[in-house]
Amino acid sequence: MVSQEFHPLPPRDVLPTMYDLPSEDPEEPGLPDEFHLRQPELLRLTFRPPTYGEDELFTASDLNLYYDVRHPQWYKRPDWFAVLGVPKLYEERDLRLSYVTWQEGVYPFVAVELLSPGTEAEDLGRSLRDASRPPNKWTVYEQILRIPYYFVFNRYTDEFQAFGLITNSYQPLPMEGLGVWLEEVQLGLGLWEGTYQGISRRWLRWYREGGHWILTPEELERERAERERERADLAEQEVQRLRDRLEQLGINPDELPG
Repeated sequence: MVSQEFHPLPPRDVLPTMYDLPSEDPEEPGLPDEFHLRQPELLRLTFRPPTYGEDELFTASDLNLYYDVRHPQWYKRPDWFAVLGVPKLYEERDLRLSYVTWQEGVYPFVAVELLSPGTEAEDLGRSLRDASRPPNKWTVYEQILRIPYYFVFNRYTDEFQAFGLITNSYQPLPMEGLGVWLEEVQLGLGLWEGTYQGISRRWLRWYREGGHWILTPEELERERAERERERADLAEQEVQRLRDRLEQLGINPDELPG
């Protein structure tokens, strides 16, 4: 009898997809607090890597991130994360219900967690693990997904911590200038003190080379409108200057032919 080799199918073909896996945790009902809604949105609006097109990256907040082919039901819900080199839509046709790594084939590039008293131990890898339960976020990001950059922000103390994957573990990254520069995407992440959606405080925000904070679409529109007002004011001043000059010459500007 001729022996037959066994060729296992790739995980993408045999494991569940985002359509099969739950997208909500019934044991954690309710929405995040206001800060957990606003801060990730500001990160999304200002994450604009110049070397990636809008349809070459995916960002999400509070979305199930499935990470382990051995335990396909295990997931984490990062407060915000970004993936490079994947289309904005799942298979370029559908909004994602979850991010399933064995289906996508690409792991996140950066993850951000917003600390709260109930999540600090989990986010910073200080929680003890029961072998029958999933590992904490720190362990998943560092050892399983190997996310290159991990940022943690405590809004109660305004403490901003940055970690980079060096060799096999997260190491603290020094703050330089406005924050931490990510060479791979030509962007930096830092603490910006200003007003966003009518709330003044310190916010995490992306900036570009030269230390320029990236503007949101709303801010860009306000800036455009302000430039238009300034141009209109200058044009009006120029017209008035010409009228004054004509009157000095004894000419009534209103009597000039149209």
